Amino acid sequence: MESYQKLLLANKAWASEKLQLDPTYFTKLAADQKPEFLWIGCSDSRVPADQVSGTQPGEIFVHRNVANLVIHTDMSMLSVLQYAVEVLKVKHILVVGHYQCGGVKASMTNKDYGLINNWLRHIKDVYSKYWHELQKIDNEQERFDRLVEVNVVEQVKNVAKTTIVQNAWANSEYPMIHGWVLNLHTGLIKSIIEIESKDDDALEEVYNFDFEMGKVKKA
Repeated sequence: MESYQKLLLANKAWASEKLQLDPTYFTKLAADQKPEFLWIGCSDSRVPADQVSGTQPGEIFVHRNVANLVIHTDMSMLSVLQYAVEVLKVKHILVVGHYQCGGVKASMTNKDYGLINNWLRHIKDVYSKYWHELQKIDNEQERFDRLVEVNVVEQVKNVAKTTIVQNAWANSEYPMIHGWVLNLHTGLIKSIIEIESKDDDALEEVYNFDFEMGKVKKA
């Protein structure tokens, strides 16, 4: 049996199990989604958002890419963010990195990886910003771990810089933005940073938009 066929069989078993527990499960699932969380995480196969967070289908909206980056020109990420914030009205945005991230590790080298160099450049920019702090860490693994953490910090700030989020803040108290890092060796999540509003000291004043003056309406 081919490996992909095993996935189809597993799907049938999963669907059957759900129906045995609740005959209306899929009827209710298909009706609507009202997730409280948006997860922006890494594409790494070892970090499944639902299993790591213990959430069920319909409870968490997910966007994943290499090294959990939030880039202001990434229309895929921005589309997910806008839909999550403006339509689904999520209360929490979770930017979740993980130790042993291959994308972060690759960005620490001078090796040519081809097309993905353009993506890794954004992590290299983070490395450059925190250069002096990182160079003081002699242990390579610890320096790698710290880059994973500060990369999450910068991606959380990038979420907060969007007019999508700031417009939501101007109209309500949500969403809150959380920066987490998953430890693959323990399965536990470490909280790194939180930003609750544009008034948070973590965000430089120059990135705050003045919606009251009507200068910016939408992203």
